[in-house]
Amino acid sequence: MKNPQHWLMLCLTLGMLIFFGCVNLLRSNSDLSISLPIDCQLGKDCFIFHYVDTNPSSEAIDFNCGRQTYNDHTGTDFGITNLKEMEKGVKVIAVASGTVKHIQDGVIDKLIVDQTDKDEVSDRACGNGILIDHGKGWKTEYCHLKQGSILVSPDTKVKKGTPLGLVGSSGMASFPHVHLTIFYQNKIIDPFTGKKANAGCKVAKKALWTSKIDYQSTGLINAGFAPKPPKPIEIWQGEFLEKQLSANSPALVFWVHLYGILQGDIESFTLINPKGKAVIQQKQTVKKSYRNWVTYVGQKNNLDNPIMSGIWQGKYQLKRNSNIIFEVNQKVEIMSTIKNNN
Repeated sequence: MKNPQHWLMLCLTLGMLIFFGCVNLLRSNSDLSISLPIDCQLGKDCFIFHYVDTNPSSEAIDFNCGRQTYNDHTGTDFGITNLKEMEKGVKVIAVASGTVKHIQDGVIDKLIVDQTDKDEVSDRACGNGILIDHGKGWKTEYCHLKQGSILVSPDTKVKKGTPLGLVGSSGMASFPHVHLTIFYQNKIIDPFTGKKANAGCKVAKKALWTSKIDYQSTGLINAGFAPKPPKPIEIWQGEFLEKQLSANSPALVFWVHLYGILQGDIESFTLINPKGKAVIQQKQTVKKSYRNWVTYVGQKNNLDNPIMSGIWQGKYQLKRNSNIIFEVNQKVEIMSTIKNNN
């Protein structure tokens, strides 16, 4: 080696370049700090229905090694209880400052219920959406906004918290929500770990959220009473939320809508009539895990067993491994005649 000092300096220089390159990469990977993409209170009037799928195989696993996701799900779904709440207007907001790069609007709001519905929007899966560039390699995408609600246009500069539009059910949406996807250098990032989406769940986590968001694998969406067994699509549409029902109803059904139920969970129902008597006491073990679950008990209305007028009460409890996950207590008034509020 003719000039060892020259080679030594070259090696040191290369080493420094590599070192600072790694430092800059790490710094860039922590530059984005984000807020919620929806104007609501988690656990009260909105909830996280799906997380990013962190498993590169066909098995869907969320960042907490749970099952509240599906295969190749790329973002975080912030849902609201039903379409009636959607019609009232729930704001979608920018999670960080940036520049709008692209929007798509004009896709109708329609809940997906079968393969035909999926085929109709296969080329517009995001529905009405917005893409924002935050600089330094970071971008965010917001999907399924309400048709005609988008408030920004390409090249618009937005700040964190700027209203972008309203929560909708456009595109490949089976419930009203906003789907948030985070990109860093065109790679999908899980905001709960700060890592690439396919990094797995057993990784060191550095969340991008400005405030701590607790992981919820299971939660209550809504509960109420209906005059018949409700279908999930009817619950998402906002049906059966009345506080009064007619004594002439064909049945009295107490229903509960929740997410993230697991095989082996134990459900307990109690239906209490106006005299304080428990006419139904039922306990059952869940036989299969479901991300979306509508469960109910009820009493048919007939001459031998009529639904008496007065205040009825429904109680529900969900237990997992002997621990109570949550409890529900609902009341409904059965009227001999229903008053016309008009």
